[in-house]
Amino acid sequence: MISNSNEENAADYSKDLKKLENEIKKVIIGQEEVIDSVIISLAAGGHVLLEGVPGIAKTLLIKTLSESIGSSFARIQFTPDLLPADITGTKIYQQKTGGFETIKGPVFSNIVLADEINRAPPKVQSALLEAMQEKQVTIQGETYRLDTPFFVLATQNPIESEGTYPLPEAQTDRFMLKILMDYPCVEDEMKIIRRFTGTAPPVPEQIISKERILEIQQFVRSIYTDETVDRYVAEIVDATRHPEKYGLDLKDYIQNGASPRASINLILCSKAAALTDGRVHSTPDDVRKVAHDVLRHRILLNYEAHADRITPDNIIDSILSKVTVP
Repeated sequence: MISNSNEENAADYSKDLKKLENEIKKVIIGQEEVIDSVIISLAAGGHVLLEGVPGIAKTLLIKTLSESIGSSFARIQFTPDLLPADITGTKIYQQKTGGFETIKGPVFSNIVLADEINRAPPKVQSALLEAMQEKQVTIQGETYRLDTPFFVLATQNPIESEGTYPLPEAQTDRFMLKILMDYPCVEDEMKIIRRFTGTAPPVPEQIISKERILEIQQFVRSIYTDETVDRYVAEIVDATRHPEKYGLDLKDYIQNGASPRASINLILCSKAAALTDGRVHSTPDDVRKVAHDVLRHRILLNYEAHADRITPDNIIDSILSKVTVP
């Protein structure tokens, strides 16, 4: 049963998230769907893999988000010579005290931007992904809890492959969403020119506290999901593994389907999407809204799919068109 107090809380949290969205839009022009998806992931307590060509404000979006919620922020530029200790930290011998002092790395921040994550070797990528999954870091045998909220946004450039180390599927699965960021339209580009070539570029203000974000993340899990929606999500994910069961001729294209983590994240993101609309129950429409961002990095295609120019988004479109909506 949904109480009136829950509905009132949902309305309040929804207003806060809307204020956060509007504050980000003071700086970021266009990219409404990207901003919406980032806020959904933040509310659901997940991490984001943001893919787009250079110069389209990926870094600016993440920095603006951190300033709008008054949280600590760290930007890590991933390069081939980066070491795990450059992210997590290390112990340094102090001659004065005769002991070792722990120097914490940039991962001990509320919001971490992993810029061009695919440019660092797998050992470095794994150090960050361990922190994402466990919310803790081990430095030379000693374990430290990370500050909360802890939100990682990793970027990668899809047009360059030289000098890169693509994330393995098992590691990309740790990201709740993979969001594609595209070029702005002509009208938005004109607004960008005017906004950022003037004398006073916009500066975001803090409009929500990190404590409030933690409240929202906790509340999202209390959003009601009917059993029919749970089954809808389970069937969507099952269709990525056994498409023939749903009348889909996709088996020759899919090497591996999505893991159970996809089902969990579809439900959590649908709940967060419902909350952004001020509702205390999620619907199949909420699931469909977040399906592409949740699934596109969890469906591994084979060579034949690449040869036929089939993308994960094409597969997801086909699945959503076939699986029965409750």
